[in-house]
Amino acid sequence: MNRIETPVVEQERSRELLIQNKDTTLFTRFYPNKDKETIILLHGGPGVPEGLSFITKYLQAHYQIIDFHQRGTRQSPTKSNDFSLESYVSDVNCLADYFKLEQFHLFGHSWGGLYAQVYAQQHPERLLSMFLCSPATGTGKQWKDTMLEIADYNKNKSSYTEWVAMQAESGLGLLGSDKAYQKFYSQALRNFSRGFTEAYTEKFALDCIKAKAINQTVKAILKYPLLPEKIIPEYKLTIAYGARDIYGKSKRCVMRRYPTIPIIFIPGSGHIPWSHNMEVFVNILREHYGV
Repeated sequence: MNRIETPVVEQERSRELLIQNKDTTLFTRFYPNKDKETIILLHGGPGVPEGLSFITKYLQAHYQIIDFHQRGTRQSPTKSNDFSLESYVSDVNCLADYFKLEQFHLFGHSWGGLYAQVYAQQHPERLLSMFLCSPATGTGKQWKDTMLEIADYNKNKSSYTEWVAMQAESGLGLLGSDKAYQKFYSQALRNFSRGFTEAYTEKFALDCIKAKAINQTVKAILKYPLLPEKIIPEYKLTIAYGARDIYGKSKRCVMRRYPTIPIIFIPGSGHIPWSHNMEVFVNILREHYGV
């Protein structure tokens, strides 16, 4: 596979900011690029910050980038412990308003792809485009079905000892152990790249995982109404999965939800496509963002 070169340009350094949304502090990295449109990145998990450094590096020559740790993670504490999806939506609006953005592009990976869909349902008028990369399927029962598929994927990718440990760590995480969830997600991320050649090793801020953020957000997702069965977006939308992604039949819900959008399946790729098949993923990225 040919090496993919990321553009190199002279730019201002990134800034780390603490942006307040009521009682929640959002740890934010801002990559300025004067007079360019802005992309807001939504990481996965829920509650597993970062993991999108390749996207930032590749696109920051052409766009301003905003990346932030979602509410309740170690660097983005929330005093009220409000993890409703409405509060998540308000965080995106807070960042957009802080940077004086009437409209922006939204990129979501994994849970971040579901987060983006929830945001788009409520505020389609603010979106210039949306890129859903290996997005989680949906809310309510659809989330439950998706989690069962991911559990099966992890079981098949783990040794017996690893799988037993993951089950124990998941149980301790449900009881409130940050360390247990950190170990759980560390193993899950190893599983997600097993059997693939990694062209780019992505970094995730596992030390910032907080059990309460994960547990309360999952409850909120399960309680949230199902997303509409059929959406015809007026903004540009790209949806891409790895051909060997962590999801199973639940992806059909996304296909039905956006009947006018062809779903792209990236060959030789799992859940982190820019690492597993960089060449194909970059071509998709270029087409979407016009770079």
